[in-house]
Amino acid sequence: MRFRHADTIWARFPELASGALYATGVGPGVDTGPRAAEYTARARSRLAGTTEGEFPEVLAWRRAFSRLGVKPTQYRCASESLLRRLRKEGALPRIHPLVDLCNALSVAYAIPVAVLDVDRIAGPLLEVRPAGGDETYTAFGGGVERPAPGEVTFVDSAGRAHARRWTHRQSGHSSVGEQTRRVLVVAEAMHDGGAEIVPELLKTVEEEVAAHWGAVGAVTESAVLTRPAPDFTFGG
Repeated sequence: MRFRHADTIWARFPELASGALYATGVGPGVDTGPRAAEYTARARSRLAGTTEGEFPEVLAWRRAFSRLGVKPTQYRCASESLLRRLRKEGALPRIHPLVDLCNALSVAYAIPVAVLDVDRIAGPLLEVRPAGGDETYTAFGGGVERPAPGEVTFVDSAGRAHARRWTHRQSGHSSVGEQTRRVLVVAEAMHDGGAEIVPELLKTVEEEVAAHWGAVGAVTESAVLTRPAPDFTFGG
């Protein structure tokens, strides 16, 4: 399978820093809680001094959303939503050991981190691109939506959209659950310094997968994506 951002995305957002990681063997039977707590504590420490709306990482995504015609305080990027929840409720939801870990890393680094069940994605291509208007999106509640033409989303080869408003909300169709064994992790940043942060975050995810799932045979591969080299081919 291949993951990429469309040329139109790179042309419109040259500041984008992106990376992807593929992992196999990441079942639910491990405890990532202590490590997730460490990353979450980093976010809490930062939130003690200011709100997430002042973070440069969040402001950069707000500017990107505004350029797309999306109201950034109505539709927040995933990392801002998680940070806001952490600040207001004091904790993040528990979903799946890997998702919990990646959510904790998302708030620690203040950038969106998507985790998708690869076996729920129709190959051979998953592409971040503007919607044509005929894609289908399944919400977590089970309802079916159609992203508006031009809305940036993750689209697979069957025309299924796996996100709304780029990094705002993932699809329930490819959400990670008890049955998940293969995942695609995508990290995206828009702020100055993102090109250094994204590889660091990917390396951290890789190390955590090895530490928690290595004993049961987990395997990872990853790539930093750029405009000259936008493709990540995995799972071969």
